[in-house]
Amino acid sequence: MKRIFILVVVTLLAVGSMFADEKTLIDFSLLTADITVNGQGDEPPPNQNRATLMDFTNEATTNFTARQRQAMKSSLAIENWDVVFASSSQNITTKHLSYTRETDSKAFEKVMGVRIHFPVEPFNSWAAIKPPFSIPAFEPGAEVDDEGNITPNEGEDGVTTPSRFEGPVDDEGKPTGGYGIIKNVGTIKSIAVNVYGLNFPHSLSVILIDDQGNEKTHFMGYLNFEGWGELRWDNPAYVQNVRNRELRVDPIYPDSTPYAKFGGFVIQKLANVKGGDFITYFKDVKVIYDQAVLETERDIDDEGRWNIIKDRDTSRKTTDMQRLGQLEMQRTLDLNRQATEATFERTPGADDSE
Repeated sequence: MKRIFILVVVTLLAVGSMFADEKTLIDFSLLTADITVNGQGDEPPPNQNRATLMDFTNEATTNFTARQRQAMKSSLAIENWDVVFASSSQNITTKHLSYTRETDSKAFEKVMGVRIHFPVEPFNSWAAIKPPFSIPAFEPGAEVDDEGNITPNEGEDGVTTPSRFEGPVDDEGKPTGGYGIIKNVGTIKSIAVNVYGLNFPHSLSVILIDDQGNEKTHFMGYLNFEGWGELRWDNPAYVQNVRNRELRVDPIYPDSTPYAKFGGFVIQKLANVKGGDFITYFKDVKVIYDQAVLETERDIDDEGRWNIIKDRDTSRKTTDMQRLGQLEMQRTLDLNRQATEATFERTPGADDSE
């Protein structure tokens, strides 16, 4: 009887330890610029991330040249990310002096560096660091050549193959995370951010977006420390004991594809804190979560027969692509209209000695 009791306890402990998965949601060391798309000069430096490159040229009109169309491609490369302010803090100065930079790190090689220039006036303010486009959840795998041409290599089973934004795949063909999407996410237990502090008293939050498009902002803590540290959010509503959970039986298909998408960071500054420049660095964001559906061998390939999930996500992606394509097009037009002269040309015949 004693042996049976020990066996039951060991089994329960094993089940409890396997109850949640841990995966990297976003890893900025994977988002370095490693390909040059529409670069300037004879030997332009890399300006896009090959693995996450997206093409928005389908939304452009025929009035653009081939070179201008190349500029309508974007990726999750670190320096493409945006710093967005609260309306009360947004002005020419704060926007001009706020940006992200790819940064060398002794601990992690490459990380995301962020400079935010808060208003100096004494009022509450916040700034969000967001990806350059809404990260697609069902983008098929693709090959990207050195010129930025994208060739999809979607498998026969369509969206059941890992999306490009689920991260690199391991030896078993399973995604390891790091590009902003985690699939099959049920209840989130914990979130952790690897962040570098410089003794600023500002707070940090993480934005997660679910498969219904709902944004949730999770408060991680304060950045009033020096060096690399892990800020963690633990779900206060997470119930560890299965017996105390409210059990639900949900339809498996086509409602069994919940995912978590990285929506960005939020830095908040209080009114009694000095404004001006703020600097920090990010390595990654990790998530511990329950699986929404256990992986099993199914007799029928539901998605292969009905394509409901693929059609639904394609509709969402088309809307995003149209909006982002127009944005990239406007950015390209503005870039081509910018003055290229650094200073006035010297007047012929002028003599500085006179």
